[in-house]
Amino acid sequence: MAAESTPSRPRKVTRLQRAPGGRQNVVKVLMTDEEKVQIAARAKVAGVSMQRLMIEAALAGDEQTASERRGLIAEFAGARRLVAAIGRNLNQLTRAANASGEVPQEVTATMHAAARALGRLSEATDKLSGTSR
Repeated sequence: MAAESTPSRPRKVTRLQRAPGGRQNVVKVLMTDEEKVQIAARAKVAGVSMQRLMIEAALAGDEQTASERRGLIAEFAGARRLVAAIGRNLNQLTRAANASGEVPQEVTATMHAAARALGRLSEATDKLSGTSR
């Protein structure tokens, strides 16, 4: 069953709560036109100002940088390719075992490769969630 996508509605823009003594600090942020367009679009979808979006994003507690996330995505993509290759290899070995009645020697090496791939996936998942095993 395919999930239907519904257009997201911007939530109602609400003011920030008043801070005791007001907000006295100003930070100037320089950005390209393209960055401004992207931030403005995300702010509109979230129903907040660009400034509030940047404050909320910075204070959200996400300690990973965009570069670290891209690295994790690359790690997951590599692990996915490895698991797919192992699956194909196991399929070929199973076919050979069924045809000959004997289990090929390569099964042990393939199982070790599968264990290594699962280890990589576990490490990447731990990095993503901020935990360690």
